[in-house]
Amino acid sequence: MPEQTHYATCTICEATCGIAVETSSREILRVRGDEDHVLSRGHVCPKAIGMKELQEDPDRLRTPLRRTASGDYEAIGWDEAYALVTERLGAIREARGNDAVALYRGNPCIHDFSTLLGVQVLNRALGTKNVFSAGPVDTWPRYVQSGSMYGGPLRATVPDVDRTDYLLMLGANPLVSNGSLMTAPGIRDRMAAIQARGGKIVVVDPRRSETAARADEHLFIEPGGDAAFLLALIHVVFEEGRLDLGSCAGLVNGLDELEAHVARYSPERVAASCGIDAATMRRIAREVCEAPSAAIYGRMGTCVQRFGTLASWAIDLLALVTGNLDRPGGSMFPNPAAPLHPLFEAEGPVEFGRYQSRAGGRDEVLGEFPLTALVEEIETAGEGQVRGLVTIACNPARTMANSARLERALDSLEFMVSIDYYRNETTRYADLILPTTAPLERPQYDLALNHFAVHNVAVWSPAVLEPEATMLDGWTIQLELAKRLMGLGALANEQVETIVLQQFADLARGQSRFADTLTIEELVERSRPAPGPVAILDALIRLGPHGDGFGREPKGLTLERIAEHPHGLDLGALEPMLPGHLATASGKIEATPPRITSDLPRLDAWLAGAPSNELVLINRRDVRSMNSWLHNLPALAKGRDRCVLLLHPEDAANREIESGDKVRIRSNVGEIEATAQLTTDMKPGVVSLPHGFGHHGSGIALQVAGRKPGANVNAITDDEAFDEPSGASMLFGGSVEVSRL
Repeated sequence: MPEQTHYATCTICEATCGIAVETSSREILRVRGDEDHVLSRGHVCPKAIGMKELQEDPDRLRTPLRRTASGDYEAIGWDEAYALVTERLGAIREARGNDAVALYRGNPCIHDFSTLLGVQVLNRALGTKNVFSAGPVDTWPRYVQSGSMYGGPLRATVPDVDRTDYLLMLGANPLVSNGSLMTAPGIRDRMAAIQARGGKIVVVDPRRSETAARADEHLFIEPGGDAAFLLALIHVVFEEGRLDLGSCAGLVNGLDELEAHVARYSPERVAASCGIDAATMRRIAREVCEAPSAAIYGRMGTCVQRFGTLASWAIDLLALVTGNLDRPGGSMFPNPAAPLHPLFEAEGPVEFGRYQSRAGGRDEVLGEFPLTALVEEIETAGEGQVRGLVTIACNPARTMANSARLERALDSLEFMVSIDYYRNETTRYADLILPTTAPLERPQYDLALNHFAVHNVAVWSPAVLEPEATMLDGWTIQLELAKRLMGLGALANEQVETIVLQQFADLARGQSRFADTLTIEELVERSRPAPGPVAILDALIRLGPHGDGFGREPKGLTLERIAEHPHGLDLGALEPMLPGHLATASGKIEATPPRITSDLPRLDAWLAGAPSNELVLINRRDVRSMNSWLHNLPALAKGRDRCVLLLHPEDAANREIESGDKVRIRSNVGEIEATAQLTTDMKPGVVSLPHGFGHHGSGIALQVAGRKPGANVNAITDDEAFDEPSGASMLFGGSVEVSRL
């Protein structure tokens, strides 16, 4: 067969890099960067190779698997699989109610627009309050902050890295992650451009990361000290009369209250706890104020810690009070072609804690509970106890704090069904596994990640390969399950999809500038030939800020027009979006939301606490990894052992540990073993182990990963330590003991 080149999008991480995939028939010959891609301009990282290897992985499931009485798995057909789910989940719901079945979706859902839309349909069909996702593990503090300040969780700021003169990064390592809640492929070149134009990059992190090594300045900070550090910078802004709201003047509620709050966080007060001296804090505050433009960015290190929401809040406050919010070169709001805001804001500004979990009384956030609540709901007997579980593209047995406790809970369920590629550490507990098509077998549009892009783009990527004969996509699987669980199995897919299209379109129309003239009937009538996920996506685009309004704006966007640009469509640099972008009840930025400021006493107590001599554990990313699901791909798993414990030589000497020694790492919830690696890149008193490893145990069918299983860091992470405003687990900053074996 002749060779062909297809232009697609890498869907492994948040960078959304464009790739050129060369094929011959169904064989993938090579994957390389698309040099003409509108956002990535040829950049790819090693993970792009994973697209080819994931497609070819012999361990990837290609037919439904049912657990047998002996504990093994056998292949079954799709109709039999659907019938089994309907029967078993139906029996649980009938006996115990809808809340006795829980739903959990993982990060890969974000990278597949049809699965992301399908989750909403399945969620509604299940009718359960027990909904969970990877969001509470790594992003909820940011969503609570943006929802509280701006009225919606996806109304979050991103650093305008392409135009900034000063970039302050905390707890982020985009040279490895390629950006997270900051879609910025090729960040190495973007950082170099900042420095080439005379700008400055400052990284604040307990580890001198790959990103910190390329910054102009790196500051070691005590894990959990980010909120206090940032509030001290804001203290200096007020104390020295440097307050400048810029274009946000007149758009802010709570400034006087904010000044009163930060008055007690002087650099001198917080220096000892943060591990950064007061003079340095004052200098950084002045540099941010005096720079022509400045952007502040924090990620995992500022989210998954004891004060994740306070730190996220302080990041945007620093931009606000220095005139860098909603301005070029500062912290700005993307303007995606297909906004998802209506899905979260149908009834007005977002609210948190509208109801609580049955067993632990934990607050709902965005219609979900924190992952710890899942274990509590399974463990706690009584009316509404969770006895059934649906998981979609996730591995909470490796991503949840105190994961051994979760595994025991999963093993106790009456029925579990997993929509997933693999038999991994989580799906090995499933009674039924339903595999979906691989990324290159389905079209792609970054419906979610465009909300965090550093440049506004729209990219449609057709499927590169036809799906294998036995494979179905995530939308088809979820729609069929939803139909049957709602008793609509006799209806044709098109009938149900039309109803779903009406519901999505009605939500999107409510916030569209075309709402007054466009009826739902006309919208459905004029949608694409088939009313499936592509039609929903097209409707979201046509109703969006750049859309054609179904003909009302002749030059506006449709999915068809985006598809005419195989390398993507450039929608322009980020532009000021306020006040129109605000969705708060007041129509203003809420600088002091009570849900966030009520957590300040907990910060005060931490600052007043006595110093600890215990080691503190943080996680880290690896450029060849994406959480737990790339370790079975040979090209990404080869080479040196990457699951090693980094620790400072002083800490090692005190424990008679040398590089290469096997060590035991113990916390209050468990212990693991790893190999020690000494480095001055670690702050003394802090140790680091990557997350996502621990591929050992029976029932796991991951041949490559099993040869290098590594250690599961979340086996020693305390699930009872969490960020109070969001409920997110404290994955960074727990105390551990390290000893030489």
